[in-house]
Amino acid sequence: MYNQNSILIVAILFVLILVANEAGYRLGHYYQARTDEDVKAHTNTIQAGTLGLLALILGFTFNMALQRYNNRSQAVILEANAIGTTLLRTQLLPTPYDSITHSLLQKYVNLRLQVSNTEYGMITERERLGKETKQLQHEIWVNAVKAARLDPRQVTTGYFISALNNMIDAHGERNALLLLHVPEVILFLLFIVFIMAGALMGYASGLGRKRTSVPAMMMTFLICLVVFIIIDLDRPKRGVIKINQESMWQLKDA
Repeated sequence: MYNQNSILIVAILFVLILVANEAGYRLGHYYQARTDEDVKAHTNTIQAGTLGLLALILGFTFNMALQRYNNRSQAVILEANAIGTTLLRTQLLPTPYDSITHSLLQKYVNLRLQVSNTEYGMITERERLGKETKQLQHEIWVNAVKAARLDPRQVTTGYFISALNNMIDAHGERNALLLLHVPEVILFLLFIVFIMAGALMGYASGLGRKRTSVPAMMMTFLICLVVFIIIDLDRPKRGVIKINQESMWQLKDA
């Protein structure tokens, strides 16, 4: 489902809920004459319980998506801080590795910004940037090794190497968080409960004398809107809600 367009998913869900609502209404209207007030009251109780379950699953899923979004945002800040520390500690390196490494780290910042601004569908471009990132990390590490051979002191080159390790670790952690999404089984469960709730609302409306079409339509729209936000939060590389890269931009020309 992650590869599918979020608007398409929400549109299909909206249509399915409306179809289920119509089917439930016709079924309820068919049994209307043979249903007493006790059955109607019992149906309304079941409907209220289903909507409560719907709210519970919806809140749980929304919180899960929001937590992942917050973790990705935090990972950007942590990586930016790690790169910033590494940039500062290039001053501890012996000449000429201080200026060379500083220049390489500036290229690394630009490369990380390019990765952040690359759309999800640009697979070839993302793969190319990923390879360049690995190569640049290796080049920076080679310069650190050469500097350590020239100046093996812990309080100079050792501090830089420690910062460089943290920078590489922050890169790996950020990439790992980008791959964490809300499990599809939870989304499918959410969609099934939505559709069943729509059918139950239609059935309860069919048992009554008048149909409440407008409130049901509005509720369906709001449900689909929340689902769209959940899916959008779960897709860091595309959509309306994107992760703020300001902390990384501040490293340019630092």
